[in-house]
Amino acid sequence: MKFKNVIKHFKLITHHKWVVLKLCCKIGEPWRGLVHDLSKYSPTEFWESANYYVGDHSPITEAKKDKGYSEAWLHHRGRNKHHTHYWVDHDAPETTPVMPYPYAAEMICDKLAAGMIYQGKEWTKEFELSYWEEREKDKLEMNPKVRDFITAVFIQVAEQGIDATLTKKNIRGLYEKYCKS
Repeated sequence: MKFKNVIKHFKLITHHKWVVLKLCCKIGEPWRGLVHDLSKYSPTEFWESANYYVGDHSPITEAKKDKGYSEAWLHHRGRNKHHTHYWVDHDAPETTPVMPYPYAAEMICDKLAAGMIYQGKEWTKEFELSYWEEREKDKLEMNPKVRDFITAVFIQVAEQGIDATLTKKNIRGLYEKYCKS
């Protein structure tokens, strides 16, 4: 493992947390932004991710290519309720329940921040909708109401931008519309 990758990975996850915090504050969830992804600093997640650091996409992808799995990802998804994977339980009566609002809202901020960080100056307001529809929407196991909520938010971001979309009233309203009906 290269020492420079340790530093670069630390800067990357800290920058990501900062952007998530700013976005979470916009939607009235500062606590979720403050505690977002703290597990990334744990030894299990940090060292594997630093070892597979590439800079332009998640090191988890690289670990999976190399080993067939990622300890960092298995650790992360089991401890962070803003991931849809956390809410899947095939032994429960409802295998994919609706995520509670604070975590669903944090997830939106997380996805947007990840796109902004990895895309850098190339990021556009249309990016997340395109990424969502092409790479995640039909592949991630989740409650259909949560899927519709995410889609609605990213459509609004693509059409109106982040500032118009990410307000406490709007995100709460979209969640109520799609997840409580």
